[in-house]
Amino acid sequence: MAVDFGPIWLSLRLAGITSLVLLVLLLPLAWAMARSRRAWIPFVESLFSLGLVLPPTVLGFYVLVFFSPASPIGTWLEANWGIRLAFNFQGLVLASLFAGIPYMLGPLQASMKAVPQTLLEASWALGKGPAETFIRVVLPAIRPGILVGLISTAAHTLGEFGVVLMIGGSIPDLTRVVSIAMYEAAESGNLCQAHAYALIMVSISYACVLAMNLIQ
Repeated sequence: MAVDFGPIWLSLRLAGITSLVLLVLLLPLAWAMARSRRAWIPFVESLFSLGLVLPPTVLGFYVLVFFSPASPIGTWLEANWGIRLAFNFQGLVLASLFAGIPYMLGPLQASMKAVPQTLLEASWALGKGPAETFIRVVLPAIRPGILVGLISTAAHTLGEFGVVLMIGGSIPDLTRVVSIAMYEAAESGNLCQAHAYALIMVSISYACVLAMNLIQ
C-alpha cells in the first residue's frame, strides 16, 4: 500500500520552522540567563523547563483556550489580522514553539555557561562591544550547542502528538502531522501504513540521536 507522504513533509516543515524560530528568539534569553547570577534565575529556568514534565495535552489545551476564536486574544487576532490559530498550521507552529522551548533553551544555556570568561575579556580589551563580542566570539564558541538545540527541538517536534492534536486536530494537508497519521492508521487497522510511518520516524529519530552524539 502506498504511503501518503503529506503528513511527513508537513511534520518536517513544522519541525524546521519551530527550530529556527526558537533559535532566534531564545539566543538572547539563553545568554542573559547563562551570565546572570541573580537569585530569581532558577525560578525562570524552572518555568521554561516546565514543558519537559508537563503533559502535552495540558499545554495544548491552554494554547487552544487562550488562542481560540472564543478567547479575547483569538478574537483580536482574527478581527485585526485575519489570523485564526485554532485548527490551522499557524496554530501548530505556536503550540510547537511553547512545547519546544526547553529543548532549545537547555543546550544553548549549557554551552553559553561553558564559554570562558577570558575569551570575553580579551574581546572587550580589544575594543569590541557587547554585540560584536556576542557575534564574533560567543556564537562560534557555542556552535555545538546551537546544532544540538536545533536537532533536539526538531526531533521533539516531529514526535509531538498531544499538543498538535489539541490545537490542530487532523485536517489533511493542514494539521495532520505524521504522529497523528500513524495513530489514525493503527486505530483503523491499517497496520501496514502505521508500520511505514513508524519505521520512517525511527530512522529520522536515530539519525537525530546519532548526529547529537557525534556533535557532543
